[in-house]
Amino acid sequence: MDSANKLNAYRANAVGSASPESLVVMLYDGAIRFLGAALRAFEHDDPLDFNLTVHTNITKTQEIIRELNHALDLENGGELGQSLTSLYYYFDQRLQEANIKKDRAIIEEILSRISELRDAWSESLEKQKNLKQQAGLSPEKNNPQVVNGSSEADGHTSLSLLG
Repeated sequence: MDSANKLNAYRANAVGSASPESLVVMLYDGAIRFLGAALRAFEHDDPLDFNLTVHTNITKTQEIIRELNHALDLENGGELGQSLTSLYYYFDQRLQEANIKKDRAIIEEILSRISELRDAWSESLEKQKNLKQQAGLSPEKNNPQVVNGSSEADGHTSLSLLG
């Protein structure tokens, strides 16, 4: 197996074994990576290469944003779920505008906001892991149902809004 196949197998395994919350962080990481590539395209001298790179990476980011929006459990997500839906719609619209205008400032704005969301999810994940470790639970065991962002078992706030 060559190294590209090994990397793909590793990625598939990582995604397949990740918790829903970890998948959200992975999706944000992907969006951040694609927006970074779109920003680096502004250094390209070839207009065709520039346009194609910006377009490709913005559309990949939009696909991620749409998947994040689609995965929200709005029935149980409460106000946070509704806010995220509005935010994802805003991101999608702004990225469309950035793609049409090839506007670096819009890409930077969305990158900054997505980075903030990614950090919030990551911090929430770490807090959940720490709480489970303190309670003597493995992350895979006793995964309580989360409703309206709160765990029924321990009353702690969580960002688990996925259906």
